[in-house]
Amino acid sequence: MATIDRTQIQAFSKLELLAKQVVEGFITGLHKSPFHGFSVEFAEHRLYNTGESTRHLDWKLFGKTDKLFVKRYEEETNLRCRIVMDVSSSMLFPEKSKKDDKNKLEFSIYAAAALIELLRRQRDAYGLTTFNDKIDFHSEAKSNASHQRLIFHELEKLLGAQIELKTTSAVESLHHISEMIHKRSLVIIFSDMFDNSEREDDLINALLHLKHNKHEVILFHVVDQSKEMDFEFENRPYRFVDMETGEEVKLNPNEVKEHYVTAVKAREKELQLKCGQYGIDYVAADVGKDFKQVLLPFLVKRKKMG
Repeated sequence: MATIDRTQIQAFSKLELLAKQVVEGFITGLHKSPFHGFSVEFAEHRLYNTGESTRHLDWKLFGKTDKLFVKRYEEETNLRCRIVMDVSSSMLFPEKSKKDDKNKLEFSIYAAAALIELLRRQRDAYGLTTFNDKIDFHSEAKSNASHQRLIFHELEKLLGAQIELKTTSAVESLHHISEMIHKRSLVIIFSDMFDNSEREDDLINALLHLKHNKHEVILFHVVDQSKEMDFEFENRPYRFVDMETGEEVKLNPNEVKEHYVTAVKAREKELQLKCGQYGIDYVAADVGKDFKQVLLPFLVKRKKMG
């Protein structure tokens, strides 16, 4: 079984460094930092409610402020997060030409691993759901160390996996996931948004189902910008194979490039506009770039929910 190269997410484990980068780059001047959960001893203080246990009262703080505060520990989570990952065959694109290249699935796995490390350090609960033509894996949302090991184990099983001819049923899966998440959550979706549904509206309605159930949603539209969006291929004949159906077509890319690029970018713009219209955070995540590009939108959303 392939293993996650921990060195690739090492920067995200050192959250002091990440916090400094993000705070200086974006959150400078805001009154409340999203990093209140970093302390080793406890997550944060909250006011004591009359009648509850006095076990975790901070008496030193009481001596300074004359107010009763309770230390919140790891089991008292600040946020519930559901990471939803498309693991259909189209996510195995592109084929690697260099060692450090990542296909869309690997990119999503490493990005999710970084987010999970961030969530764990902030004492947030998180769960993982994967889907292709059906729900493939669904965990509870927890925040302890054994849960993290379980989730990493599931992600590691996907690394290097050959998911042959697995179609995408994002519409059906997202509707199903909406009914499976019983508590309000931040739902983070990694998908190339290819679906067998003939109507684009069905895909938007599936996302809206999550919003209707009071969840906050970030859609990371995972793409290979150069190949899938800009259609940058050499001027020679190619054999293109649908990774989900196995169907093939032979053509010279230059013959269809202009029409293809126009159609694909129009679809992306429509998806982006619809997401904006309904309060869904849309982020184009290019596998050709560093996967830390997903962290800032997450932190911004978490800040708004805090």
